[in-house]
Amino acid sequence: MVSVVRPVADTLADAVDAAAWLDRLSAALPAADGELLARAFAEARTLYQDKTLPSTGEDVFSHAVGAAAIVADLDLLPDAIAATLLFAVPDYLANGHEWLARTFNPTVAMLVEGVGKVRRLTELARLDRLATPEDRARQAETMRKMLLAMVTDIRVVLIKLAWRTQTMHYLPKVDDEPLRRQIATETMDVFAPLANRLGVWQIKWELEDLGFRHQDPDSYKKIARLLDERRLERLDYIDRVLDTLRGELARVEVHAEVAGRPKHIYSIWKKMRKKKLDFSELYDIRAVRILVDKLQDCYTALGIIHNMWQPIPGEFDDYISHPKANNYRSLHTAVIGPEDKAVEVQIRTFEMHEHAEFGVAAHWRYKEGGKGDSAYEEKISWLRQLLDWREEISSEREDLADAFKTELFADTIYVLTPQGRVLSLPAGATPIDFAYALHSDLGNRCRGAKVEGQIVPLSTPLANGQRVEILAAKEGGPSVNWLHEGWVKSSKAITKIRQFIRQQNADAVRETGHQLFERELARHPAHHPNQAALAEKLGFAKLDEVYAALGHGELSLRALAQAIESFAPPPPELAPEDLVKRSRGGHNAGGILIEGVDNLMTILAGCCKPAPPDTVVGFVTKGRGISIHRSNCLTLKRLSSEAPERLITADWGEQKNSVFPIDIEIIARDRASLLRDISDTLSREKLNVIAINSQTKDARARMRFTVEVRGVQEISRVIAHINEIQGVQEAYRC
Repeated sequence: MVSVVRPVADTLADAVDAAAWLDRLSAALPAADGELLARAFAEARTLYQDKTLPSTGEDVFSHAVGAAAIVADLDLLPDAIAATLLFAVPDYLANGHEWLARTFNPTVAMLVEGVGKVRRLTELARLDRLATPEDRARQAETMRKMLLAMVTDIRVVLIKLAWRTQTMHYLPKVDDEPLRRQIATETMDVFAPLANRLGVWQIKWELEDLGFRHQDPDSYKKIARLLDERRLERLDYIDRVLDTLRGELARVEVHAEVAGRPKHIYSIWKKMRKKKLDFSELYDIRAVRILVDKLQDCYTALGIIHNMWQPIPGEFDDYISHPKANNYRSLHTAVIGPEDKAVEVQIRTFEMHEHAEFGVAAHWRYKEGGKGDSAYEEKISWLRQLLDWREEISSEREDLADAFKTELFADTIYVLTPQGRVLSLPAGATPIDFAYALHSDLGNRCRGAKVEGQIVPLSTPLANGQRVEILAAKEGGPSVNWLHEGWVKSSKAITKIRQFIRQQNADAVRETGHQLFERELARHPAHHPNQAALAEKLGFAKLDEVYAALGHGELSLRALAQAIESFAPPPPELAPEDLVKRSRGGHNAGGILIEGVDNLMTILAGCCKPAPPDTVVGFVTKGRGISIHRSNCLTLKRLSSEAPERLITADWGEQKNSVFPIDIEIIARDRASLLRDISDTLSREKLNVIAINSQTKDARARMRFTVEVRGVQEISRVIAHINEIQGVQEAYRC
């Protein structure tokens, strides 16, 4: 049978007589372990003589013995008890770590060193008192994770919790009220939730009650007074209930220990506030606990209780069949007991009770040469999940003491700002990541850093618990080399750097596009388009997107010009006879004959770019004369289907030194100097190039050259030469 654990207050009461406590503890241990503790006790008493803790003024030796007594009740192995006794050795010996390893053993030295790191961090780290409750909660959670991440042995954190519990018991003797409140607030924000996270319930309840006593003394005293007012009456009633239960359980031969269950003041206050209940409405002020040997005895005891007294509806919970997330197992019920008074009853096995009181720590017992079994592995696996452990537990671990070794948060580090704020960063993070975690603008202006007061390169990987300060310029931006050199690890920093660089490039691109836009508008002084409507016509939601598309070359100036021209007011329609009259004003249309008549107002269509001796057809436009198209022009086919009556016969007249623009399309495999080779060919043929449009995708280039020729016959020879150029797959006239 597992012995029932004691309240922390009883443990500390036993430790008041330090020598007697050591004798009782050593007597229950193997001789070698007893000798280790005796030496640690003697060295601590000598070293700590007449010394007090600077924070609270408590005697160092008394504090060490009290904390060690709590650690002993947690069954954290003799090495941990010795380390708790010797926690302050580095404060008084310059070579404390080496001395501990030499005088005791490396494990004791390692635990003391770990406790020292945690002590220093909790002195440096501070919660922002002006932060919102949500931000405070996040900061406190980060601090708890930092404490867990700082240690390589989970016992260090448990020793720290025992140390803080002893401090809280001493705190009423501290005269400085602001200091008491500060310590109490830190205890409630960081250490009580950490004890809850680890499942060390006895310490959690102690820390909560003691912290609440100093945080809200009025509420604490009110509930304590209500508990005390009827204490004798309540104790007498509970004793009668316990006698009845013992008799009934003995009658059915169920071995059990039955006792009154202490109620914690902070949990009473939380329940009253959460459920908006008065003190008199709480069922569990009168509470008993039944501990049995076997699982089936739990349900036997439950049946006896429900047969004796009437259950209160809605007050039964079976946490054995359906354990809580932290593996808490117990039966809870409330009944109308003797004298029609409500009584809460908890029923569990001794093993369940030990877990409920001291959580996972209760199962970390030292067994010389013991092997890990499946039940043990499940408990350790649960602990790792509860603490957000990142790696699966090894099935090859042989010594149960190795369970204390941990790789908590192996992919995360925790560092401090100069003001004591804790930041979490990915493993391998550098000062650049730290700067961006504080603020994007600080990251952009980051130019150097100090770690623990020493200037370091920006590429320096940070380690847990370091204090970092950023050296920043008044203005500026990040370097793309930070990414290329691998100096940045956090996704936030990488994203912000890329955004900044893209933004800088985007600004330059937009400015180029803006200039092109304004230039094209200036070329159409008679047009005054609404710019929002113009952007919409081009398929963009706003004008900035038009600028960006122009700057990137995704929007051509021709498309922009056409969109601008579409906003021109429609000109008056001209009859064909008006065209003849106007053309006789002396306009030379390049020798085009319209039904045998020249000097008519004609324009060459830009869609098909006709040139002699192409077969051409005229189309009477509205206000722009007659447009001349190649007979196979797709645009002409569409126009003729819509208005066939506007088609008119056309032919080439006499050409006097006229030149005509035509398009040559070239498709080729992209390579260096391809454009130069094509341009050289056109130059040798003495063709004037007036426009080039080139696009490359997936190593395939598509180019369009607009050249001036006197006739189509010149093009055949040029296209033949272009097709001979290396990489050209196809060249043709559009």
